[in-house]
Amino acid sequence: MAIDFTLSKEIEDLRLRVRAFVEEHVIPLEADRSTWNEYENVTLAERDRVRAIAKAEGLWAPQMPKNRGGLELPFVGQAVFYEESNRGLFGPVMFNCAAPDDGNMRLLNQVGTEAQKERFLQPIIEGKVNSSFAMTEPHPGGGSDPGMMRTFAERKGDRWVVTGRKWYISGAAIAQHFILMARTDPNPDERRKHLTAFLFDRDQPGWRIVRRIPNMGPDEHGGVCELEFDGLEIPDEHRLMEIGDGLKVTQIRLGPARLTHCMRWLGLAKRAVEIAQDYAEDRVGFGITLADRESYQMKMGEIARMIQIGRLLVMHAAWKLDQGDFARKEVSLAKTHVANTLHQAVDAALQFNGARGQSKDTVLEWLYRYARVARLVDGTDEVHNMVLARFYQKERGDFWRWGV
Repeated sequence: MAIDFTLSKEIEDLRLRVRAFVEEHVIPLEADRSTWNEYENVTLAERDRVRAIAKAEGLWAPQMPKNRGGLELPFVGQAVFYEESNRGLFGPVMFNCAAPDDGNMRLLNQVGTEAQKERFLQPIIEGKVNSSFAMTEPHPGGGSDPGMMRTFAERKGDRWVVTGRKWYISGAAIAQHFILMARTDPNPDERRKHLTAFLFDRDQPGWRIVRRIPNMGPDEHGGVCELEFDGLEIPDEHRLMEIGDGLKVTQIRLGPARLTHCMRWLGLAKRAVEIAQDYAEDRVGFGITLADRESYQMKMGEIARMIQIGRLLVMHAAWKLDQGDFARKEVSLAKTHVANTLHQAVDAALQFNGARGQSKDTVLEWLYRYARVARLVDGTDEVHNMVLARFYQKERGDFWRWGV
């Protein structure tokens, strides 16, 4: 199938509707700090108010099947939708396509049993509950290398008893439904079939939130938390996929999630450029506007080029996913480039705005803190560059092959 990023009329109409919605309902919230919580995110009450409008306008759960209340967009369509949604800081959560719920819904929809979908997935799709994916552990536990995972689930009859610790778990403070990764093979040398995924509910005993970890923020809803498991019992019917399929679960969950991060980050990068351009066109110094200065134009041209490269990398990876490919190489290419592009775009916009940029008169300082974290989440730059290097070592000249 030929690579063709031409949008259908349906997707283009949807893009324009999302753009108009963000302009009318999302961006105004940024200037009204009464709609913000103490973690510099929109309050849950305000979120739910705007979500109701999005649902009524048919702009809800773009990644989910129509028979479950979503729009069932292909990945290429999602790339367009997500990019437009995140021109506003709080846009994705209004359409129910924000992390970590976005990735958790995808995973459950793809591999969950019908009973698991009804129990754990459908309430997330409907916006009734939030969810969390519990994988990362404190040293010497698992992080980028899941083979180091130490949280252990021991089988006792038809139940699993979990002990261990997790940290930097996104959204955990408000999540009701959790996906948990745990070691089920006690053999420390077993690294392929040693992990299994489980589902549990917040109200189950045997675990606790140790703390909501302070960070430079801004925080997503539910922050990042440290969790302790001390005898959490999970029925075997709430095991996700087969025993030992945990690595498969992580690959299914994290690959598309990395790409959807990039889709959203492109929207934020474009927003930063818009803020810079609006200011530069008005700011006059030494008899000339900032926008007419060659130094400004050279930098903004570079950023515009980087954003467009990022968009093409994302669309190519999305297209590969739509063809049924895992697109590991393409996702890593997009993830490293777009994360760095977001950081550089916001840094340049802040620099051009001067003191105004580092103040809270604009959202640039919020974006700057957020953008720096992009180079860490879902795999650091270094980890993805290692992945790309291994692909090159294996493929050599075919690393850059075209699809035929």
